[in-house]
Amino acid sequence: MSGRARLVVFVLGAAGLAVAFVFALGGMPPFGGSEHPYRDLAVAAALRHVTPNVVSSVNFDQRALDTLGEETILLGSVIGAAALLRLVGHEKERPERAGGRLPDAIGLGCYLLLPVTLLIGLDVVAHGHLTPGGGFQGGVVLATGLHLLYLAGRYRSLERLRPLAWYEFGEGASATAFVGVGLAGLAAGGSFLANVLPLGSFRELLSAGTVPVLNIVVGCAVATGAVVLLAQFLEQAIRITGGAGPGSSG
Repeated sequence: MSGRARLVVFVLGAAGLAVAFVFALGGMPPFGGSEHPYRDLAVAAALRHVTPNVVSSVNFDQRALDTLGEETILLGSVIGAAALLRLVGHEKERPERAGGRLPDAIGLGCYLLLPVTLLIGLDVVAHGHLTPGGGFQGGVVLATGLHLLYLAGRYRSLERLRPLAWYEFGEGASATAFVGVGLAGLAAGGSFLANVLPLGSFRELLSAGTVPVLNIVVGCAVATGAVVLLAQFLEQAIRITGGAGPGSSG
């Protein structure tokens, strides 16, 4: 596509977006007023489906289709980053070098915090429908918790703890599982991602229908995707050297 054609496509898209934005602003209630229709409807819907965390109710029940789109964007971002950071023709792996000495206090702190951080991440995911948190937040905690091994100066141990093939599979499987839950809702409830599981009792762990299930699915997707993404950047920073570029001589 030529530069002129790209400019035309951009102008048309920007104009359409501007028009839609103006109409959206015109339909909003006055700023600072007492009328909040979305809030009132969202809270009532969360209570009907026994979900104390209204944010999780919106993300995984009322607007779960939007969350599926966000998860797909995450999957596409990880794939795009992995493709951009892959080893290309003029790059090569540099010989492994011994790093500097790490203070013992930092290494000990990382080792002690690693299991605690992973437990906190699991708790945030599992209780995302009851308390603040959820799959997105807990997944990030789990992924970054693993990398305390890198901060402790144990990159080889980190590699053994996160075999990338399994994490890449987990990212794709999580996205597939999200769609599977949606299809189950379509089969049982007549609509995609319908909340069709038993709702249970308020503030019980096994409650809120499909909300905790989707919380776990998204937690797996975010954790595995972030691990794969960070692995690509670490590989570039630690083991990849530019070597002689395509246009260099000698």
